[in-house]
Amino acid sequence: MNLYPAIDLKDGACVRLLRGDMDKATVFNDNPGAQAGEFVAAGCHWVHIVDLNGAFAGEPVNGAAVDSILAAVSGKAQTQLGGGIRTMETVDYWLNKGITRVILGTVALRNPDFVKEACAKWPGRVAVGIDARDGYVAVEGWAETSEVTALELAKKFEDCGVAAIIFTDIDRDGAMGGPNIESTVALASEISTPVIVSGGVSSLDDLIAVKKHTSSGIDGAISGRALYDGRIDLAEAIAALS
Repeated sequence: MNLYPAIDLKDGACVRLLRGDMDKATVFNDNPGAQAGEFVAAGCHWVHIVDLNGAFAGEPVNGAAVDSILAAVSGKAQTQLGGGIRTMETVDYWLNKGITRVILGTVALRNPDFVKEACAKWPGRVAVGIDARDGYVAVEGWAETSEVTALELAKKFEDCGVAAIIFTDIDRDGAMGGPNIESTVALASEISTPVIVSGGVSSLDDLIAVKKHTSSGIDGAISGRALYDGRIDLAEAIAALS
């Protein structure tokens, strides 16, 4: 099972939010490239990057920070990037620059056909981020909750070659209360696309609990705050999951 250490970018720095609130951001490192280098040195195979400003702006904002991360992990780890990626021009830009796969969030709800076009153009390099509040998809940097369920949205992409569904339970995100394994397993068992769990992963025990469900279609877990504040030792976690 893959562990995806998270770098959430706000104003060029690595931060963590509490339940998606931009006003509740804790800065953990003002050098994203150095942070990515630390993750790679600990043995991670992936780095999960979110442009938080971009998610609200609807277009990339923290490009220089992403470039510094790419430089730090080049040839050592793969990367996935989300936040404000809503046009094919932006998809092309980042995938040509060396991002392994892009994550489409808001646009997946607004324009599912765009996801299918991107998957056709870039096979295996497009993931869909589904962020849910009480089971319903939230978009625009989580500022707006739709009337579409996470499962309804995920099923739209069953046959187009989406590399992964990144499923975030917003109420768990940054709250250190453990991930919503039940909801994630319920989603993963209904679709064929691999699912990555996000939100609330706060201990090695949480990761081991998630790993028990890999046969249900769970591919990995994203962790942010718990890695930054030392609740999870990255090298130890990677060893336990491999």
